[in-house]
Amino acid sequence: MIRLVPYLALAAGIGLLFLSDQFLAGNTFRIRTETVNVTDVRQVLPISEPYVRPLLYTNLAGLSNLPTDEAKRTFISAVLPAVLVAKHELAMVSQQLVRLKNKRHWNHTDSVTFEAAAMRYKTDDLKELVLKVGTLPNSVVLAQAAVESGWGQSRFFLEGNNLFGIWSFNPTEPRMAAGEMRGKRTVWLRSYNNMSESIISYFDMLSTSGAFKGLRAARHHTSDPLALVAHLRNFSERRGGYTRQLRMMIQQNDLTRYDDLELDPDYLFEQ
Repeated sequence: MIRLVPYLALAAGIGLLFLSDQFLAGNTFRIRTETVNVTDVRQVLPISEPYVRPLLYTNLAGLSNLPTDEAKRTFISAVLPAVLVAKHELAMVSQQLVRLKNKRHWNHTDSVTFEAAAMRYKTDDLKELVLKVGTLPNSVVLAQAAVESGWGQSRFFLEGNNLFGIWSFNPTEPRMAAGEMRGKRTVWLRSYNNMSESIISYFDMLSTSGAFKGLRAARHHTSDPLALVAHLRNFSERRGGYTRQLRMMIQQNDLTRYDDLELDPDYLFEQ
């Protein structure tokens, strides 16, 4: 469970690991997502390679009724599309910032874009801002989501689409009380409309918190999941025990096989 200092989010969440040739050419693409309100977990479509449909599943109850291996496959099939949607949106934000960095004269819209991003990522240094926006390999996100949500069976995931146990300190935002108190204090967890919102929130926290400065530096030099998880020790009070669990989760479930999967291009449209 991780605490998240509140931030002012942009209207559409948007970081990057790798960009396609279309992004590098300067084209901006949005995603035509489909929301699936699950009434039976067998509605979750298996992941097909190499392209993944951008389906956003909600109310993913019933995993506990499946055999263990089937429950894990279903959880991954439900979460991975949301991961890819979040990463695509963050790639669009990164692209916007790179454009601003390379543009000599800004118009009003450029200034508004910069100011919103500066508030979101807590810096008004454009060079630093470009470097701050980022994501992680799919395998790392899936491993953390599995650990933090108990393979999709935690209450904060089932009731609030909160995959990572991110705390809330803002009484005006959607949230729910945790089942346990911290001393005499109620712990609140954020609620999201869908899993993709939760994943964007998680990426933004990794991009702004001082606890993950090392992670931000490391992800500019490597995309190796097992190297990157070493920099997630501050996500849990268990520190080294937590990162060892993440490595084991990735290896035992062969999660790296999902790292090269991409969104189905049939669901992308140019703006």
